[in-house]
Amino acid sequence: MKEPLSRREFVRTSGWMALASAGAGLLPCSPLLEPAAAAGLKKGWVNRRKSPYFSTLDGERIRCDLCPHLCEIDNGDRGRCSVRENLDGELWTVAYGNPCAVQIDPVEKKPFYHVLPGTKTLSLATAGCNLHCKSCLNWEVAKARPEETYNHELPPSEAVMRAESYGCHSIACSYVEPVVFIEYMTEIARRCQERPLLHLMHSAGYINRPPLDDICAVLDAACIDLKGFTEDFYRDLVDGSLAPVLATLKRLKDNGVHTEIVNLLIPGKNDNPETVRAMCRWIFEQLGPDVPINFFRFYPRYMLKSIPPTPVPTLEQARSVAMEAGLRYAYIANVPEHPGKHTYCPWCGELLIERIGYITTILALEDGRCAGCGHAIPGVWQPRA
Repeated sequence: MKEPLSRREFVRTSGWMALASAGAGLLPCSPLLEPAAAAGLKKGWVNRRKSPYFSTLDGERIRCDLCPHLCEIDNGDRGRCSVRENLDGELWTVAYGNPCAVQIDPVEKKPFYHVLPGTKTLSLATAGCNLHCKSCLNWEVAKARPEETYNHELPPSEAVMRAESYGCHSIACSYVEPVVFIEYMTEIARRCQERPLLHLMHSAGYINRPPLDDICAVLDAACIDLKGFTEDFYRDLVDGSLAPVLATLKRLKDNGVHTEIVNLLIPGKNDNPETVRAMCRWIFEQLGPDVPINFFRFYPRYMLKSIPPTPVPTLEQARSVAMEAGLRYAYIANVPEHPGKHTYCPWCGELLIERIGYITTILALEDGRCAGCGHAIPGVWQPRA
């Protein structure tokens, strides 16, 4: 039996030490490059696990039923996410227990603003993604196969053990699209239910209803990237469709999962005030006024390097539009020290939670209620008992 890594070795060898400030990403270390210290990492290590999310077609040809792409896969080939393959007429995932990204983060980095503020979360991600966003921050991981990255051998039981030993209150499947490693994510979530750990998911929400219901059964909170609010935007910049994401948001509500929304505002692409207004009205009418929404500042990246960063006034305008539409918790993210990062009581205006960078201070929130007027603030404020 191999000797377990110390906390220092485990985090150091994952290659993801930096807590980026404005960009809030995985860089500067790349999982495609050989780490300076490779203890605990295996280049190209994969762990196959049979998936239930497929239908048999003719011969050994199958259809992956995990996401709306519904990839039809010949024997020996993989779907567009690069981690789900047809082996003799059955669907197998090669992304199970082999994360290439492992990091201890503040939960606000996910970003969750109404889930255990000020606590740490163990973040995990494997290679692969079922979308192709032109603004992707972590494209080196998202567009890679597990065979191309340096991976940890980290089964669900050890992930839970690590999280507890590091003083984390949750495990977050994040960074890239966790839907593609749903079997791994679901088993981690099940094991979190047996321990005082929450299970969190940051996803683009591009998933079909049956697998979504499976993860909802063991999920404590979800943060969904609502990348835009037109089908043209999703087609041209995401290589997907808007409708399935809206269906996911409604299904999360139906399942009683605490949900927060992120909207990355890209200049000239999805920052039109009327489009933002339509999005916020939809959230208000379909999900209710208490869903937190985080407007993120865009920075030049991947295939959109010629577009300048989002002007702060554009973010401020979007926040104002959201509040005018009736949303009670609208935030401005990744703009350090901006007052739009704080949580205020929508009834009495009391400053409840202050956020400066990733330093979070709870000022007037007691047992999920405003200390000033006593009104309940929606969120997950207590660890699992």
